[in-house]
Order: sequence, then structure tokens, then C-alpha cells
Amino acid sequence: MPFAEHPTSETHPDAGRFTAFRRARTPRAGRTLARWAGGLGLLVLLCGFLPWTQNIRSTGKLTTLRPQDRPQTVPSTIGGRIKTWRVQEGQLVQKGDTLAEIVEIKDKYFDPELLARTREQLEAKIAGLRENTAKTAALGNQQDALRLALQASLAKARNKVRQADLKVRSDRAELVAARADFAIAQRQLERQELLYKQGLKSLTELEQRRLKFQESTAKLQAVQNKLGASRQDSVSARIELQSLDAEYADKIAKSESDRRSATGYQFDTEGQIAKMRNELANLSIRAGYYFITAPQTGYVVRALKEGQGEIVKEGEDLVTLMPANPRLAAELYVKPMDIPLLRVGRRVRLQFDGWPALVFTGWPGSSFGTFGGIVQVIDNIDSNGQYRILVTHEPGTEPWPAPLRVGSGVYGWALLDDVPVWYELWRQINGFPPNYVGAEPAYAGGKDSKDGKKAKSADYGNEE
Repeated sequence: MPFAEHPTSETHPDAGRFTAFRRARTPRAGRTLARWAGGLGLLVLLCGFLPWTQNIRSTGKLTTLRPQDRPQTVPSTIGGRIKTWRVQEGQLVQKGDTLAEIVEIKDKYFDPELLARTREQLEAKIAGLRENTAKTAALGNQQDALRLALQASLAKARNKVRQADLKVRSDRAELVAARADFAIAQRQLERQELLYKQGLKSLTELEQRRLKFQESTAKLQAVQNKLGASRQDSVSARIELQSLDAEYADKIAKSESDRRSATGYQFDTEGQIAKMRNELANLSIRAGYYFITAPQTGYVVRALKEGQGEIVKEGEDLVTLMPANPRLAAELYVKPMDIPLLRVGRRVRLQFDGWPALVFTGWPGSSFGTFGGIVQVIDNIDSNGQYRILVTHEPGTEPWPAPLRVGSGVYGWALLDDVPVWYELWRQINGFPPNYVGAEPAYAGGKDSKDGKKAKSADYGNEE
């Protein structure tokens, strides 16, 4: 059944007289709602084609890029007892400033004149080495003198042997003459006896001849004895010549033994001197460790040992020091699924704890209170199931706040490719990862591939 037309003053002239007719209107809310719904739908459809920057979100904390800029503990190099503190917590110290002073607790280092006494021992050893070196040189000269004396004695003994030989020859010739004289005396005696028997010679002449014969015999015997003695002298001279080598060899060997003993003592002394020098150097260096100094300029954060007179062990930490003016970096942790999408040089937006921000992750240009950064380091191994990246300040952007401190919380998102909003919604609904850009350089400033072209995304947008 068709709806009845609403009566109006034109169709019903008497309708104006009734209040109900005057207040009755045709409803327009449905049409207005339809118009608004259509407009919003069209706006959402148009917004679906707006560019959206894909990103990887992560959280972390502030650290430093260089290891020497991170908080460090200052240990005691040697064991000792704290004598006095020279600083207080929160104080700014320069490199080389004394933080604390310690004293010895080992009895071998109690002597306050230990360095001077060790130096005196070293000088005494050096003097002993110098004298031993002179002794070695003197023994060498003694060996040279013995060798010269051996040559002179050998020459003298050879001359003596030659003289003995000449004397033997002379005595041998004299023996020949004595034998000839003996033979003549013997023949003369025989003829004299024969003439005496014949009565031609007197007894006196015979007795004279017999006396002459006895003299020849005695002379022959004396010459023979003399030749024998000369031969003995010749043998003795040769024996003496042969004994000279053994005698002087013994003297030279003894001198060589003394020289080698002195040389061995010299080497041993040199080793002791080197050891004492090492000990003296160690003591000198150890004396410098009584003062615990700041390794670099920074702030004293906390004293790990309190009071005076407390014992510290070797290598035990005394003070925590925060270096001044560190180069800050954001330490963020990324899921293993997202780490292939990052590379050194990727831009990152950061939000620091304590600084209010209005963040639109997909529209970084519209965000407020965020700061720019670039990926500087990407770890090659995971840390508790996530990969660590270090982000530093991006040149040319707003500087990071000066009051930032190491350890503050930070929230960051790495900027990837630009895609339409509808594609990002579709990816999020399906749980797909962001677009992967392959064949990218592994470090900032890296070269492109051989054909000179950078790889592009397989879906929407190129590398940013």
C-alpha cells in the first residue's frame, strides 16, 4: 500500500489551523548520514593511495659508538691498602688526575729505600763484572805469554839437542883417534916385548912401552865414557824437548780453564745484572701504581671501595668513571625476520625517554619530537634471539638533545620503502614482512653492482 502524501497548506487549505500539521516535517537525517558516509568512504579510498613509509620498530637504550666512551671501572693494578681518596663522586677529572693513593701490604716491599738499595746492588754487580772482564783479559794475555815462552823454550831445547849431537860427533871422532892410538900402542908393545926377548931392548925400555900402552888404554876408556855421557846428554836433551810441549800444554790448559771459568762467571753475572735491572724497572713502575689515576677525562660516577685503610686486591675495581663528551649511539634490537631488510646507512627515526613526541611511523615528516639517525653497526651474531644495531646522529638533521645520558631508553623505527596505505594494510592483515631490497651494499658508501644499477623492490617503491 502506498504511503499517503503528507498534507500541506497547498493540498489542504485548512492544514495551517492544526498544530500537528505545522510541526510535521519530512526526516532528513538519513540523507545527511548517507552523504557523510559516502564522503568518508571516498576519503578513506583516497587515503588508501597515499604513500606510507614502511618501517621496522624496535626499542633499546643509549650507549656510545666507541668502546672507550662507555662507562668503565678503574682497577687497582697492585694489591694494597687505601691511604687516601683524592676525588668525590660526581667530580669531573682530567686524564692523569689522581683518584686514590694506596700503600704496600707485602713485606718484601716495606723498605722505603728499596729502590736505592736495589740500585746499589746493581752497581756492585756491574763493578764485579767489570773486574771479571779485566781478569778474563789478563788470562788471555797469560796464555799468549805462555805460548811465546813455549816457542822460546822449544828453540832453546832444539839448540841444546843440536849441541849434544855435535858433542857426540866430536867424542865419536876422539874415540876413533883413541882407538887408533891404542892399536899403535898395542903393536909397539908387542914389538918391544919381541925385541926384549931377543935381547935387543932393555927391560927399562919395555917397561916404558908398557906404561905407554896403559896410558893409551886409559885414554881409550876415558874417551868411550865421554862418548857415552855425550849420548846420554843428547837423549836427555831430546826428552827435555819432548817434555816442553806437555809442560806448557798443561800450563796453557790450566790458564784456559781459568779463563773459561771467568767467562762463565761473566755470563752468569750479566744474567744477574739483567735480572736486577728488570727487578729495578719493575719496582720503579710499581712505585707509580701507588697512585690510581684517571685513564681519560670523565666524571667519577661511583666509588666501589669506601673509606680509608680498606684492603684492595690486585685487579680489583675501585671507581666507576664515565668519559666526558662521549659520542652517543642508540643501541636497538631487531628481530631476526627484519634484520635482512637493514643495512649500514639506513635512516632511522628515534624517540628518547623524557622528550614528548607525536609519532606517525608511516609519515615521518609529520612526526613531532623525533630525531634522525643512521644505522652505523649491525651485529653479525644475535643477542638473546635478537640482533643489535647501533644508530648514530644523522648529519644535517636536528641535533640530539644535549642532556641525554648513557642508559636512557630510546624507541626507534628504521625507515624502509614507500608503499600505498592500502598495500600496507593488506600486508599487515596477512602478516607479510616489509618489502625486501636485495643486492644492497653491506656498508655505507658501498659500490653498486657491476651493471651500475641498484636493485629495486619487487612490489612498491624503490630504495629510499
